[in-house]
Amino acid sequence: MKIAAITEDGKVIHQHFGRAPYYLVVTVEDRQIVDREMRPKLGHVNFANEPHPHEAHGAGHGFDPAAQSRHAQMAAPIDDCEALLCRGMGRGAYQNLQERGIRPILTDIASIDEAVQVYLDGRIVDLVDRLH
Repeated sequence: MKIAAITEDGKVIHQHFGRAPYYLVVTVEDRQIVDREMRPKLGHVNFANEPHPHEAHGAGHGFDPAAQSRHAQMAAPIDDCEALLCRGMGRGAYQNLQERGIRPILTDIASIDEAVQVYLDGRIVDLVDRLH
């Protein structure tokens, strides 16, 4: 099984999905992390010059077709993962990940290793009140 976390340093879960520059993808076998891989992640900075038409069309922030395309591009590097650990994200990104079959989890646990263990123990809480 593979679990991803958004990060800057490979140790701490970043505060916001759209701003994190990397994914740390951990491979778990027999409840133990057996591999770690840093993968580049697209973010808001990569899409800064694109138009954001959602206000004009009333689709709602993060749900217009352009935003969904950006979310899909951001998520593509972790299509082989079952879950994504983060500490904050928008509703559009959250929904896009779910539609891709990736379980987004918003947590208040900062340590990637600790959050992975809590996930494996079945004790992780998805703090959906952190969605914006």
